[in-house]
Amino acid sequence: MAESSEEIRAPLLSSREHERTENTNPGSSEVTELPEEEEEENSPVRQVALTVPTTDDPTLPVLTFRMWVLGTVSCVVLSFLNQFFWYRTEPMTITAISAQIAVVPLGRLMAAHITDRVFFKGTRWEFTLNPGPFNVKEHVLITIFANSGAGTVYAIHVVTVVKVFYKKHITFFVSLIVVITTQVLGFGWAGIFRRYLVEPAAMWWPANLVQVSLFRALHEKEERPKGGVTRTQFFLIALTCSFAYYVFPGYLFEMLTSLSWICWIFSKSVLAQQLGSGLYGLGIAVVGIDWSTISAYLGSPLASPWFATANVAAGFVLVMYILTPIFYWLNVYKAKTFPIFSDDLFTASGQEYNISKIVTSDFTLDVVAYEKEGPLYLSTFFAMTYGVGFASLTATVVHVLLFHGREIWEQSKASFTEKTADIHTRLMRRYKQVPEWWFWLILVVNIAATIFSCQYYNSQLQLPWWGVILACTIAIFFTLPIGIITAITNQTPGLNIITEYIIGYLYPGYPVANMCFKVYGYISMTQAITFLQDFKLGHYMKIPPRTMFMAQVVGTLIAGFVYLGTAWWLMETIPDICETTSSDSPWTCPADTVFYDASVIWGLIGPRRIFGDEGTYEAINWFFLGGAIAPLLVWLAHKAWPNQEWIGLINMPVLIGATGMMPPATAVNYTTWIIVGFFSGFVMYRYKPELWKRYNYVLSGALDAGLAFMGVLIYLCLGLEGVDFDWWGNDLDGCSLATCPTAKGVAVEGCPVFT
Repeated sequence: MAESSEEIRAPLLSSREHERTENTNPGSSEVTELPEEEEEENSPVRQVALTVPTTDDPTLPVLTFRMWVLGTVSCVVLSFLNQFFWYRTEPMTITAISAQIAVVPLGRLMAAHITDRVFFKGTRWEFTLNPGPFNVKEHVLITIFANSGAGTVYAIHVVTVVKVFYKKHITFFVSLIVVITTQVLGFGWAGIFRRYLVEPAAMWWPANLVQVSLFRALHEKEERPKGGVTRTQFFLIALTCSFAYYVFPGYLFEMLTSLSWICWIFSKSVLAQQLGSGLYGLGIAVVGIDWSTISAYLGSPLASPWFATANVAAGFVLVMYILTPIFYWLNVYKAKTFPIFSDDLFTASGQEYNISKIVTSDFTLDVVAYEKEGPLYLSTFFAMTYGVGFASLTATVVHVLLFHGREIWEQSKASFTEKTADIHTRLMRRYKQVPEWWFWLILVVNIAATIFSCQYYNSQLQLPWWGVILACTIAIFFTLPIGIITAITNQTPGLNIITEYIIGYLYPGYPVANMCFKVYGYISMTQAITFLQDFKLGHYMKIPPRTMFMAQVVGTLIAGFVYLGTAWWLMETIPDICETTSSDSPWTCPADTVFYDASVIWGLIGPRRIFGDEGTYEAINWFFLGGAIAPLLVWLAHKAWPNQEWIGLINMPVLIGATGMMPPATAVNYTTWIIVGFFSGFVMYRYKPELWKRYNYVLSGALDAGLAFMGVLIYLCLGLEGVDFDWWGNDLDGCSLATCPTAKGVAVEGCPVFT
């Protein structure tokens, strides 16, 4: 989530202002006061100085048997679970924090019981399975492995859309090439830019400080508080409760996912259900008592500082409860002809657009058929999401220039000139660095493999060779400036809209080419930023660079294979997967549906026929201007009333882009996320700070892990056998009329016709 450096400073320091500055050896529990004469040896960034230890124990073993086992298992398990649940109506995202916490007792158990016998003693091959206590450096590497499996592999969307939605042929081998190359490609220029984005103290990557704090907490000796429990005990209790509870929203009482009580009262009112549905409407007064609903798209609200949650809440209210109803009830773009909230594509008469009618046998646009079918229409909210995306892109650029322009310029110069001023960089000099030619080799091999694949398998991928080079050029060009912005402000502007726009105008009518260009131009840059952030985590925790390189490459390759294998298995074994018209199916693939719609809008039909001079939604382009003006107004207000601190906390990129995940995210995902974020980031953080610091992140990881394990258990024991539990409590939303149009004379199956 986008945060400015000024804004992240407040929540980070407020919980530590009363603490003494400490210097902790990562390999022990010893805590000593930081001598005053050593303060100048600490990082010049205060947040880093208060959080990251300035000592290192180079004798700690890193590449241990425990690390390989737990790291590989963490990567495989998280990759499998995240892809497994990604196709579901309410997907779950299992974060790396789950593995980061869960492996601690496992690592200590292995250290206590595995033999410490030394094999091949006295030879160059000497090794032991148990070199001593489980240490923090092993733990960091395991977390790096887990990070590889904690997100989503964006290229899987391409495979799913081609196989399931377009029902065209793509082989497993070609799919694997796309997945691996997109995941690893950014690693090449990440290594090249690491001297500017990792080594300088000015590039401090705020998001890493949360994990550093958690590492220190987990590896310092902890006494059980009087009348309380340790973090490990609390984790096990919370994990057990989460595991046991998820059987209700996951199987026995699925309505807990979205308790849309307004629909129950007004069961025959389209208007009431439009307002009250949590999955297909505005979600007024809806709540979901289900952790997968809460954390599916926005991540854990327990990890979000309150100012960021407040900006998201304000943006959600603005878009969902003000702009959407106004546009809908004023019938802008024939809005009443379609559902108020939907990611489907429609004809002018309100019927679902039959994309297969406008696709030729060679997978391109049939212009004659398209003109016969008529222009494509979007629901009010779906059209607005593109406008919000346009606005958020320009808002990010203007906000960063106005609020952080001077800081970025000064710290950018520092990144090129003061690369040895940081204590952490000097401590890392004792380790062998990764030769730059390793990264160049990865870059050249990946680009060559991508060009070869796109040319040789052009019938499946459609992207020409010049498209690969253009996509890589865009990604390389933006990696350094976006990397600097992210490292300083924790904001990462997205390139997906720009890449779709560019290839949509240059190469219209080719949907797979559009999707491939987007993943190579956008995701390779995003992967580069992710790699650089992991580099900085290893930098803070003093992990040898070559060991970090190995862990990142191996973890990324393992995750790619597991993600694709899991997705392929699900697509081959689940009948009618991603069938959105089946209300009782939990496998509706919401994210892939949006990806498919984008491929139709930007690739098959092309932006000119929708958002350009030939399109219905040309006026949406004014959102670009609106997004640029909004941060300027905040900046002027901040200058006019500098004593009003709340004005400085308004972050327009976060506020405007708050609903950027909708669809596929729905109203209930946001309402419950905001409620939990309020109680965690505001109530607990302000009034029970000690409890918050001790248990907040532990609770988040336990909830993630518990529901994941129960979710897999339910599917293996009941789902594979087709054992259903059919009763009214398993009607996910209970708002069957929420998707109905309200325009006069529009007839849709299952909906009343208004006269």
